[in-house]
Amino acid sequence: MSEAILNAPTVVITGATSGVGAVAAETLASRGARIIFTARDRTRGLATLARLRAIEPHANHSVHYADLSIIAQMKRVAGEIAGIEPQIDVMINNAGMMTNRRTLTEDGLELTFATNHMSYFVLTSQLRDRFAPGARIVSTASAMHTRGALNFDDLQSTRNFSGMRAYANSKLCNILFTRELARRLRGTTITANCFHPGFVATRFGSSSGGPFEFLLRLGKYFASTPRQGAQTMIYLAFAPEVAEVSGGYFANCVAVDPSPAARDDASAKRLWEISAKLSGVDWPDDNR
Repeated sequence: MSEAILNAPTVVITGATSGVGAVAAETLASRGARIIFTARDRTRGLATLARLRAIEPHANHSVHYADLSIIAQMKRVAGEIAGIEPQIDVMINNAGMMTNRRTLTEDGLELTFATNHMSYFVLTSQLRDRFAPGARIVSTASAMHTRGALNFDDLQSTRNFSGMRAYANSKLCNILFTRELARRLRGTTITANCFHPGFVATRFGSSSGGPFEFLLRLGKYFASTPRQGAQTMIYLAFAPEVAEVSGGYFANCVAVDPSPAARDDASAKRLWEISAKLSGVDWPDDNR
């Protein structure tokens, strides 16, 4: 076994079985990383694991199965990873979905909010004791956040549900989560950043239903490839020039300003407190 494999950085990634997540996982594996990923579907999970092992059969890549819309399963899979992995060098939150129908999870949370925001919050917070010095936390957001506007009295979209609005709000949550996490990480060497992958031709939204699914299918003929969309994710995970950058929002490997709503520190703090209450999970604030 080579020295590169012995010292392989450990990358935990969600949403790695397709799209930009799959490209990033395979690219990072080819650069010597050891990939620990989550999957909901066993067939796709095993296929992804086979591809990673073909790239580097000695890296001990592994898969953990969970439905990341359910808080108990988020906690379980985080516990499984924490119980096996002594150190995490990169955490990539990339699981995401969109639906045109309002659906509640068994926790009583709107499905988009639960999957796209709460899974980021719970897994990252549950794994906090495993992050190595200099670890990087990377979260997939979207330029769609500019269409979001959080109503803290109705985060579960009980009134006038719109799949596009719920998705935009979840992406706004991703940036606010990153902002508050970066604040809590001040004084450490761990960083947290998020990014917009662009409009990418992937499986995303293929089962969302309604006219939006049709528009997505049509738009994908003009979209970027998953390889193009994964470049900023890969950049934030390993590029030396962003090793000390935290709290940023990136597009095309460049830091850009998100919307004013995404730069609201009071909203970031409030979202964090609500998320902690909903999940029973927190990341202690040593920078109060």
